[in-house]
Amino acid sequence: MLQAKLHRVTVTRADLHYEGSCGIDEILLEASGIREFQYIEIYTSITVERFSTYAIRAPHGSGE
Repeated sequence: MLQAKLHRVTVTRADLHYEGSCGIDEILLEASGIREFQYIEIYTSITVERFSTYAIRAPHGSGE
């Protein structure tokens, strides 16, 4: 069952030497109901590729 969806968001930062979590602004986490360390799936809208990871809390208002 799908709990939440953040549609058409943009990646604002990437670390090519680290494969793992996805930082999401605290405002978006609270609005969507996604919890820190929750399993998430990320899809690209262009190539329809997908990867699985977990959400971590980015600073409130950071826009990440």
